[in-house]
Amino acid sequence: MESATVCSARGRPREFDIEQALAAALSVFWTKGYEGASMADLTDAMGITKPSLYAAFGNKEALFTKALDLYEREKLAYVGEGLKAATARGVAEHFLRGALEMYTGEKCRGCLTVIGASACGDEAEGIREQVVERGAKAKQALFERFERAKREGDLPEHVDATALASYLTAMLQGMSVQAGAGASREELERLVAMCLANWPSR
Repeated sequence: MESATVCSARGRPREFDIEQALAAALSVFWTKGYEGASMADLTDAMGITKPSLYAAFGNKEALFTKALDLYEREKLAYVGEGLKAATARGVAEHFLRGALEMYTGEKCRGCLTVIGASACGDEAEGIREQVVERGAKAKQALFERFERAKREGDLPEHVDATALASYLTAMLQGMSVQAGAGASREELERLVAMCLANWPSR
């Protein structure tokens, strides 16, 4: 368990659990977005002072990057598993159902990467670029998986693997936006069913 030692107001060293603090920061960013999360929001949730935050994590942008890494490791673990599915449709179903479970969990907040990509202020430009770059890598992985499916005869030869990867990504992003706007699990399940019913097959 990783911990950090900081100084209290009286100068005495105090330890806090870095992973717990980072998880708390992730919850704030996920709920409020990068721009909406104030330093006061973050330090209150993390249970540390602003100097301690800077000492342990760097600035707000660096903290968001670490929180995004944690988000991808824990909340998006289904993505890596989904790419291992035996068929392209299986990949899509794993992605869609994994997203459905995440978006309709205890707090229906949508996708952190979608929230981060929508950041538009000058301060958030680096965050937006980082999130867009990560999304591009994920889409590339989908493209490569669908190209393999075409070579294996799992997908028709006429299918555009790039467009199919973009289509699935758009579905996931749309589900995120709708979940954040209050869509019910039943509504999102109908979207999943519609996407899978129209999935290309031989």
